[in-house]
Amino acid sequence: AEPTNPSAGDFGGPSWLGAPPVIDEADITETIDTEVLVVGMGTGGIPAMISAAENGAKVLGIDRQGTPHNVREDIGAIDSRLQQASFDEFPEFRIEKKEAVEDIVRYANGFVNYDLVKLWADESGAMVDWLTDIIQRDGKLVMEFEGGVGDTSDPGRDKAFATGHSPQKTDAVAEDEEWGFAESILAYAAEQGAETRWYCEFIKCETDESGRVTGVIARDVQGDRHYLRINASRGVILSTGDYSQNTKMLKHFCPEVIENNIQCLFTNVDVEGNFTNQGDGIQLGMWAGAQVQQSHAPMIHHMGGGAGADGRGVIGNNGYLWLNLRGKRFMNEDLPGQQLENQVELQPQRKAYQFFDASWPEQLAYFPAAHGVACIYRDEPLPEYTASGLRINVRTPADIDAAVEEGRCLKADTIDELLGMIEGMDVETAKASIERYNELARAGEDTDFFKSPQRLFALENGPFYAAECGCALTLGNLGGLES
Repeated sequence: AEPTNPSAGDFGGPSWLGAPPVIDEADITETIDTEVLVVGMGTGGIPAMISAAENGAKVLGIDRQGTPHNVREDIGAIDSRLQQASFDEFPEFRIEKKEAVEDIVRYANGFVNYDLVKLWADESGAMVDWLTDIIQRDGKLVMEFEGGVGDTSDPGRDKAFATGHSPQKTDAVAEDEEWGFAESILAYAAEQGAETRWYCEFIKCETDESGRVTGVIARDVQGDRHYLRINASRGVILSTGDYSQNTKMLKHFCPEVIENNIQCLFTNVDVEGNFTNQGDGIQLGMWAGAQVQQSHAPMIHHMGGGAGADGRGVIGNNGYLWLNLRGKRFMNEDLPGQQLENQVELQPQRKAYQFFDASWPEQLAYFPAAHGVACIYRDEPLPEYTASGLRINVRTPADIDAAVEEGRCLKADTIDELLGMIEGMDVETAKASIERYNELARAGEDTDFFKSPQRLFALENGPFYAAECGCALTLGNLGGLES
């Protein structure tokens, strides 16, 4: 018979959880003793290894992949040395910690862990200073502050705080495609004595009679695929990522991702076919007695349709004119990326088109320096090794040309021709919407949706462009084990 609650599994838990495997002792053919075991060598795991090793622990990190993937290099912080130096020069961008914390809480309608927000505000600056010293130790990388200026006369409806930090390559490794932030901090972990075990899959936690986790059972994913026991006398750190590649967990916690067929921009898989982001840290933590948070939030972004390989939109989250397939304008486009996505998700086929014209190079200066917003024009392309956090705010003619060539952006000499290129677009309604928008722009007041006049640009200088913007799962899902 069908279960009365299809989300519950045979063991009374959710259907995605299953039961821990039973491993025969005879199959465990290797034992490793360490003090601190870090499961997952990525954005959180490698710094955890470094910190434990710097504090004198014997450390081992394991990962089912063969190399670190997508270790994030765009780091937000308050009160770093770089930030303070920048604010001495540009005091108008100085951050009041109280204001930043309260704005984050307000942005989330209070549905946040206040302690975690406060922890970030209090300690992130020191953490970035620590990472800065690490990556700059050998002259191969330098940390750069990303606090863009943007339009200071009208920063937008929602304030953007200048918090970004990105490691950049120096001339010493400028041409080395194999060297970057992940390689630098991983090498430093090794310098501190931390050991690594790649292609080592986490199978389950082991606990003592009190329920304390004492180590894990793992499996070598190459060769004979033997099981091994790793004893960790001082603790196990789970840093296994989210579950954006686990369909069952997405359906349980974030059903809109599955129901709306929202794809993930960053699928982490190495050449051996070992996927990350499977949610195994959550699953195995629960097997060991942990509890999972009941409310999760997928980080869905509007740039899915027009994003390139680096995840950037054609011209970013910019508040140009947006029309849905009915040809209707549907919002004040001066919104942060997540709120833009929420609006796009409500439109037919969950997509919209962003329109701009040949005047875009001089118009960028009027946009705020917010995440995902292009606010800096540059004639020459940025070096290939430029960190993605900095690239987000910069656009060059080559960027737009590449988007057109790749089919991510449409280009035409006339509005009529452009609209005719958009499959499913109600052309006549769209033409009327553009005429109305141009009328508002020339009048200098958006009486329809109240967008700032600073970014109320008429579409009148050909050639004209239209970029499809859909919805994509970007960095992952916010939700995990309760602390």
